[in-house]
Amino acid sequence: MVTENPSWGAPRVHGELLKLGLDVSERTVSRYLRRLSPSIDARKRWTAFLRNHRDVIAAMDFFTVPTLTFRVLYCFFVIEHGRRKILHLNVTDHPTGGWIVQQLREAFPEACRYRYAILDRDGKFGQEVTDLLTASGMKPTRIGPASPWQKGYASHCTSFVGFDGTSEKRRRFQSLLPCFLTGGSSPGCSYRHSFLSLYA
Repeated sequence: MVTENPSWGAPRVHGELLKLGLDVSERTVSRYLRRLSPSIDARKRWTAFLRNHRDVIAAMDFFTVPTLTFRVLYCFFVIEHGRRKILHLNVTDHPTGGWIVQQLREAFPEACRYRYAILDRDGKFGQEVTDLLTASGMKPTRIGPASPWQKGYASHCTSFVGFDGTSEKRRRFQSLLPCFLTGGSSPGCSYRHSFLSLYA
């Protein structure tokens, strides 16, 4: 039904299923719609976009890291697709739109040579962030809902650094991660320095 009618959302599909006598909730329908992968043509188009413009694409994302005191740190990074180089990285315990704007100013201090900025649909990437990217000469390009594969190298970096994998080695290291990020237990130590000493 969704393949034949790609513009239909969960309410419309739910209504059609009720007409067919299938008793299912709209929430269940929306959950299954989110799981449906994009068409092969859409994947090919996006992959071609990433490949053809890789030298002028910058992507940004967050991942979280627990601390020794069981707080959660938000690690923000900007990566260049062409050389897979981390352009900027910083850590905070309370990310806001204003904080992200400041990080982007530090990441792109001069005339920006990137044409596209890939970001997800997180609420932290609000209007002020997209306005700054547009003013810098970049086109903010949001990925599809629940489609981390569209972020390209940023997704790989997040899954590696965030240890989202299932290997035994990563799981063991993840259990020790809070011990490394004490974040200020020694004089002159900061969350950012702890993070950079661990990953950079």
